[in-house]
Amino acid sequence: MNEPRQHHSPVKFSPEQFDAHEGGTDPARVSEAAHLAAHALVSRGREADDPEVHQRLVQLTDEQGLEGIAELWAQAPAVSLPGALWRLYALRAAARTDPHRMGRWFAAGKGTAQVSDVVAGVAGLPGAEEICQVADTILSGAFNGDFDVALERFAAFCRVIALGQERTQDIPSLAVRHADQRIPRLSRTANELDAAAKAWRIGALD
Repeated sequence: MNEPRQHHSPVKFSPEQFDAHEGGTDPARVSEAAHLAAHALVSRGREADDPEVHQRLVQLTDEQGLEGIAELWAQAPAVSLPGALWRLYALRAAARTDPHRMGRWFAAGKGTAQVSDVVAGVAGLPGAEEICQVADTILSGAFNGDFDVALERFAAFCRVIALGQERTQDIPSLAVRHADQRIPRLSRTANELDAAAKAWRIGALD
């Protein structure tokens, strides 16, 4: 007799996990589908003049978690449209999964990253609500604003968070596990998003 099918809650990503996740098993098998889906998603959002459409796109992973798009996009090259979208959605998920620590990291890092602080667009000392709002606002900009600016804003967000993590390693509640690996990955993600923004501006982000 077949056992009843179990329903699982969406997988939630912590701030430490989002950049380390490995999705899919064979990039060659999913590459075409990944690019087609990414182009369709961005085209739909940028062609729509409806805030509800943009909101649904921003909240794409809220019900099902990141696993669905991870299988499709997580192994795409960083400087590609699916690779960039994966990073945007994963960063938003990380911010919303643990906004309190994200806010404290941002507050700790903003003093040494003033330019990134301005670009990221987080006003004052951010709390959990502000962190969630700015993550949604930045991702929304990918569909109703300048896509390259959205990429650069999340890159700046990454840099401030990484600096905040470095400055709070002696605080047990904020210390990042395996900090020698995680923080460089976050900085690398920022560089990848900046590179994707440059590619978008010259029409080379495929």
